[in-house]
Amino acid sequence: MEHLLFKGSERYTTKEIAQAFDVLGGEVNAATSKEYVLLYGRVVDQELPKAMDVLMDMLLAPSFSDLDREREVVLEEIAMYEDSPQELIHDVLMGTVFGNHPLGHPVLGFRESVGDVSEDTIRAYHSDSFRFEDMVVAAAGNVDAELVKDLLLERYPLGNGPGVSREPAQSAISTRTEFVTKETEQMHVCLGGEGIARGDDRRYVLSVLDSLLGGSVSSRLFQEVREKRGLVYSVYSFNHLYEETGLCGVYFGCRPERLDEVMNTISPVLEDLGREKVPEDELERAKLHLKGRVILSLESTQSRMSRLGRSLLADMEILTLDEVAERVDSVRAEDVLELAKEYYDPERLSVVGIGSDESRFRSSVWNSEPHLLKEDKKEGAHE
Repeated sequence: MEHLLFKGSERYTTKEIAQAFDVLGGEVNAATSKEYVLLYGRVVDQELPKAMDVLMDMLLAPSFSDLDREREVVLEEIAMYEDSPQELIHDVLMGTVFGNHPLGHPVLGFRESVGDVSEDTIRAYHSDSFRFEDMVVAAAGNVDAELVKDLLLERYPLGNGPGVSREPAQSAISTRTEFVTKETEQMHVCLGGEGIARGDDRRYVLSVLDSLLGGSVSSRLFQEVREKRGLVYSVYSFNHLYEETGLCGVYFGCRPERLDEVMNTISPVLEDLGREKVPEDELERAKLHLKGRVILSLESTQSRMSRLGRSLLADMEILTLDEVAERVDSVRAEDVLELAKEYYDPERLSVVGIGSDESRFRSSVWNSEPHLLKEDKKEGAHE
């Protein structure tokens, strides 16, 4: 769907869409996440009316031409993605943690689903899901909000309100191991489990926790695994917040012969987080890092646009910088300790890997101290 938006619309051909933004000196692009599709453009301010006209026609009146050709492009994109184990590993983790829940499916889809989808199916999906009443429009830069509103409503008068809804999906969360065999120089590993939903008030606690665990070069993981021991080039923590649940995790890549040592270095770091309160000076550094990232991100108009759009789309309050800083500053060491106990306990994390030596991977998981998976879950965990 995302690719086909660029292949012509009711009033513009594929070439005219490309030329419209080239002539305006700007850019046009799109992205698909687990929960939404985003189409965006960037142009000089006086060309806003033309840019919005093209974007809206692309989004609401696509022609769906060149389906078979674009299908091949997406299949190439899937192949490219599968050749990038440091990216593919995150899809493996999502599938392992969430099973057949939609969050466990890759955004790109599978070769079979992409190869089989018909134009009728795509048109029906677009008709049901791509409605003006269901959209969020966000803009940032030298732009007048009333002008944006007028440009939209003069062509797309509002109808009866949102028409798309769904029942909350229940995830099939599990704790297990998974391995994908590929001829790679490194062993790529993720440890992860269920996180919090984006509406959870503890999301600022989680952001601080993520920062001090593996979100910066002064974080515990980076210092212990890379700086002190030189075991990896890349190691970091991450979290994703969705409507109904979330995901917390850690990634690293290392040579296979170093896997045991890396696993036995990371496990105590995770254990310590849930055992002792973070020292106040370390907590303060994590807060400053987090606030600095937020402030610096707003130097980009695209980041400002995305921040506004995501907040509205998710029905979240839009906070000022001062309000964000206040919530970050309110995080206590006790809050971090409790969240770490609940979500970063090594025994509740699934472990997934990509590499050429499955036996070494499984041996490292089960022989790590402490064990990353509970004894009572060993049976069947290798399936």
